[in-house]
Amino acid sequence: MSYKKIEPTGSAFQYQLLIKNILTNPLRTSPDQLIVYQDKVRITYREFGKRIHRLANMLCNSGVKPGDTVAIMDYDSHRYLECFFAVPMLGAVLHTINVKLSPEQILFTMGHAEDDVLLIHSDFTPLLTHIKGRIDGIRQYILLNDSDTLPETQLDFTGEYEAMLAASSDRFDFPDFDENTIATTFYTTGTTGQPKGVYFSHRQLVLHTLSVMSAFNIRQGQGSFHNRDVYMPITPMFHVHAWGLPYIATLMGVKQVYPGRYIPDHLLELIDREKVTFSHCVATLLHMLLKSPKAQTMDLSKWKVVVGGGPLSKALCLMALSKGIDVFGGYGLSETCPVLSLAQLKPGMEQWSLEQQVEIRCKTGIAIPFVELEIVDEHMQAVPHDGKTSGEIVVRAPWLTQGYLKDAKSSEKLWAGGYLHTNDRAYIDEQAYLKITDRTKDVIKIGGEWVSSLELEDMLTNHHAVSEAAVIGTPDDKWGERPLALIVLKSGQQLTEKDILHHMKDYMDKGQIGKQVLLIQARFVDAIEKTSVGKVNKIALRLKYIG
Repeated sequence: MSYKKIEPTGSAFQYQLLIKNILTNPLRTSPDQLIVYQDKVRITYREFGKRIHRLANMLCNSGVKPGDTVAIMDYDSHRYLECFFAVPMLGAVLHTINVKLSPEQILFTMGHAEDDVLLIHSDFTPLLTHIKGRIDGIRQYILLNDSDTLPETQLDFTGEYEAMLAASSDRFDFPDFDENTIATTFYTTGTTGQPKGVYFSHRQLVLHTLSVMSAFNIRQGQGSFHNRDVYMPITPMFHVHAWGLPYIATLMGVKQVYPGRYIPDHLLELIDREKVTFSHCVATLLHMLLKSPKAQTMDLSKWKVVVGGGPLSKALCLMALSKGIDVFGGYGLSETCPVLSLAQLKPGMEQWSLEQQVEIRCKTGIAIPFVELEIVDEHMQAVPHDGKTSGEIVVRAPWLTQGYLKDAKSSEKLWAGGYLHTNDRAYIDEQAYLKITDRTKDVIKIGGEWVSSLELEDMLTNHHAVSEAAVIGTPDDKWGERPLALIVLKSGQQLTEKDILHHMKDYMDKGQIGKQVLLIQARFVDAIEKTSVGKVNKIALRLKYIG
């Protein structure tokens, strides 16, 4: 069979999907819209565009060439956003360093990514102090600073960001090149072994931007993100490009607010002062914000929040909805750029009771456009979409990482059978909503029956005295495994293990879970270990409580 295709001609322009083209629309339609950094900086998109050109000249004058890697260690800021554009628009690679990794892990990622230039905030210079002598490839250090005081450090800076920017021209001719050129790289959180590097091309980032933007606007009303919104990320920009939302916000030309450090009262002040209407974060951070005394006196009814990086519990969802917040779940991985699905309501569901809406909002969502997502068994066979039969989520989309950087073996495993393997277990219901039941490695097997740790955690946090809960499986000679519930109580509350068993027995009596729940053990703790991006760190919990 012969397919007809368009053959390029010498006269037709061959359009490449490049990050620079994301800037065209806002600079044309919204040049006077604002980009805000804390209470320190307010610039227009017009100024933002010029600063990107200055940054490109600054980097070129510092010796950066196409194919080089420019790394950044900063809080969420206008500077970070400028690097999101200028660095890949040069044909260089932007390495967004996870500043919450240990110094040894940071050293590993810098060497593995082959960083050439490092832009570093003064607050993070102590992280590099005792590893400086082992950083081989970096040719230049550029200081990012929020004050006039220079940090005490042994790092030899080429200069300070703003001063170098001011000395550079605001005109740069960004080249056209192949859209498959690598634009960004970053590293997974590395809870097992060394962090793994993932990477994304211009084409992948542009397609992710367009698809996620369309997904937010397919349904009018609930869960939408449009050009009248005010955007503020509460997911670090080092983590999967802040879920790709800064690119979307820039393309739409919306007002953007970058908060710097994540201090709850400071975040709430920015939300209030700048009239923020759209954010995204992990459940832990949303819980922290809603528990702040400041939140009790604020009107949050215009705030929309996507929760990802872990499950949105029904208790937290109800707490947010009671304050008028349009909260809903989203799903993706570092390897997927990241967004794969969003738990938006379908037409008519907004008239449901809050309790009914919670069932939908806490799901993992419906696959966004251009995502081919399936639930498969151990033989890679699709299972029924009946809302009960679970299996592993496997996925295809135009923006998924092609593999792990310099790790062919792990890359082959990631893409076994022609699909990217998420290692998440889930089911899909008759309305096409995805619901994660657990990470494959976190499912607890009790007497030959699989029990979801996420389901148990959701039930535990529905207790009025429970603030947080995490459940892990512990070895048991008779049952194979027993669930251990690690519970953080709300201030001033007291519970016993017997109270927990009584609470969980109510779910068993209602037929919502089997008798295995009666084997649950409870331990009351002051805090639950988290990863560097705020997810519950079950590997650390197993090491601490099982050994």
